[in-house]
This record gives sequence, structure tokens and C-alpha cells, in this order.
Amino acid sequence: MTYTVDEATRPALETFQRFDVDTQLALLWFGYLDLKEQLNPAPPQSVETPAKAVFDQILDLSKEEQLQAQRDIINGAANNISQTYNSLSPNAKLEVWLLLAQGMDNGTIIQVPSDYQLPAETDEFVALIKKLEFEQRVNFMLSAVQAMG
Repeated sequence: MTYTVDEATRPALETFQRFDVDTQLALLWFGYLDLKEQLNPAPPQSVETPAKAVFDQILDLSKEEQLQAQRDIINGAANNISQTYNSLSPNAKLEVWLLLAQGMDNGTIIQVPSDYQLPAETDEFVALIKKLEFEQRVNFMLSAVQAMG
């Protein structure tokens, strides 16, 4: 199956990709918080197993290394975790980020500092995302994580 970007979410994706890596990480976190109550918790095994393998590699790292691994995925660094991530299907890539967000939620993955504030230049982006329907938000997330690497 060939994955394509939904035209309704393309402007948000293009804006998202212009942000620095740490802002992208924070936006993924806040996006997860926005969607988590509506997400289906049980992906198929073909998605969950490879995603969990990448997540477990990150989980085994120190907190600082966990953050660097996430940055490396976004930046497409040439290392084992990023290369494994790049080989995943779009849905498995999204599952990696959902597992990371759940890990942040339960404290096993390095968390966004409690006093973190999104940069002012993200206000327009956030407003754009809030206008999207749930399915479009999920499609945006799929597009964003697919484009990483």
C-alpha cells in the first residue's frame, strides 16, 4: 500500500516540519494528549510488534539518551533505532510515538518539562489543528511520523 498525505492536512504538515526538533516533539506530545481518549488501544499485531521493538530499544536508554533517540528519529540520524524506525509502516511509526507518549504519561520515558511552553510561533499551527476533525488529526499525525527520518 502506498501512503499519501491527505490534502486537508498538508498545510499543517508543512508548518509542523518547519519547527525545530524539540518543538516537533512537544507538539507530538500535546497532540497525543488531545487525542488519547479517542484512540483505539489495540492495534493489530503486525503494527504493534515492530513498534514495540523500537519503543523497547528507546525504553532501555537513559532519560537523556531517550530524548536524543527521539530527536534522531525526527532528524533521520544514521543509527540503529532510526533505521529500524524508517523500515516501519506508517501505522507502526504512529504506534511508536503513541507508545512513547504513553511512556511519558507513566514516567518510563523522559517527559516534557512541566513548565514547558510552546513557542509563540506555534499558535497558528495549533489553531489549524484544532479546526480538524478527529480523523483528520489522526491523518496529520500519520503524515507527520511518516515524513520523519
